[in-house]
Amino acid sequence: MQRIKNILNASVVCRWLFALADWLGVQWENSRAVQLFLSPSGRGEGASRSSLFAHIWNWMHGILCWLYEKLRLEKLLGDSVFTQLWFWCMLPVAFAALLPTMVVAGLSAVAVCSLLLKLLRDRQRELTYSPINKYVMLYCMVYAVGTVASVTPRASLPVGLLTVFFTLFALVPLNSVDSRGQMERMVKLMVLGGVLVSLYGMAQYVFRFGYQSDAWVDSSMFGAIGFRVVATLENPNMLGQYLVLMIPLGGACLLNAKKKKERWFWLGCCGVMCVCMVLTFSRGAWLALLIAGLLFAVLINPRLLMAAPFALLALYFVLPDTIIQRFTSIGNLADRSTSYRVSIWLGSIRMLKDYWLCGVGPGDAAFNTVYPTYAYDEIVTPHSHNLLLQITADAGVCALVIFCVILLCYFRWLCAALHRTKTGKGRLIQIAFLSGVAGFMVQAMTDFSFYNYRVMFVFWVYLALGMAAARWNNLPEEVEG
Repeated sequence: MQRIKNILNASVVCRWLFALADWLGVQWENSRAVQLFLSPSGRGEGASRSSLFAHIWNWMHGILCWLYEKLRLEKLLGDSVFTQLWFWCMLPVAFAALLPTMVVAGLSAVAVCSLLLKLLRDRQRELTYSPINKYVMLYCMVYAVGTVASVTPRASLPVGLLTVFFTLFALVPLNSVDSRGQMERMVKLMVLGGVLVSLYGMAQYVFRFGYQSDAWVDSSMFGAIGFRVVATLENPNMLGQYLVLMIPLGGACLLNAKKKKERWFWLGCCGVMCVCMVLTFSRGAWLALLIAGLLFAVLINPRLLMAAPFALLALYFVLPDTIIQRFTSIGNLADRSTSYRVSIWLGSIRMLKDYWLCGVGPGDAAFNTVYPTYAYDEIVTPHSHNLLLQITADAGVCALVIFCVILLCYFRWLCAALHRTKTGKGRLIQIAFLSGVAGFMVQAMTDFSFYNYRVMFVFWVYLALGMAAARWNNLPEEVEG
């Protein structure tokens, strides 16, 4: 590797290209548009602290603290295990993909109670500020309205309640991570959870067990693909969506490792997750991981972008023909699954022309009550196979706009944090959280990513931890006491 580096440094052409890339990078970074994007207004936190919602919360907080003191609950709960907020938050966050949905919901409820207990024990403790907080709460309010206004209110109610709860849970990890050490441990545990899921998926592939559907592969085009791994997430595309989030975190752990044994361990973890990703045979997930990987590499060092064409060429000669054929079929309308999705998108857009304001309501029942009237080719489907279309179908255009604002705030604040954090562990963790969400949204264009509740849960947690990572420079190494 060092020899290759020396050869490149000695090359006049390479040095000229590197100089040109550096000059373009400086011009881009100093442009007015980029500077505005990287300099979020500092008035957000002050405005949030003085808002009506903040005053209502402070009033309620004061009353609840008074009741806690008067009822002398400190004697009962002060030394209990429920005061360990980080621990209760870690359990559902790290192992969400390994546990049943309702177990994740139960552990999340315990974590919410632990946060409430933490706030009641300390009058001075405030909820951690994040620019996406108010939009997350507003998104949940709009989603709740969409649930009530559903064409099938009774069927939409459990779906809507679980969605709102898992979305609001994002406030818990944001308030549970109080130090850099806690952030690092949370990231490592999430990666280990992803490794366990991947190992289970690889065992499925070897021993050929687990649910399979004929609809997942066009056998006339991909007859060699006899099995697609689903692991614990019931669908290969959902598994791919989950791994798109986990693999960048594994990359951050690998590059942050100091000892040789640690590097080998985290390299093995990344390798296991990548192998499982291949075995999903999910083209959207492969493309999403490729985009996430390119973004990860470019944010570490923009010069690495020059190596991308050579890396892709090398993959062409290394990967099996089955994988190459599967990947290069992206966009081929002769493939049944591609034409199927296009027809569903057209039908969904056609439906939303009449239901754009409040949507039809969350859940399969609401979607299938209305969609068949607008469907092309009489295609039956439980959802629109596109996250943005499905959010609109669930709760209307207001929910879609708020969701896009959440993503804009997320990317803006993480990019601003990267601009401030030039080196170190924090920067790599920030890059991982940024590239993971970028890759997730790439695949979300071809799948309803929230169809699996646990994947939805992990996504909102991921956003919260990304916003916590943006505060890296202000976090202590460890919590005192």
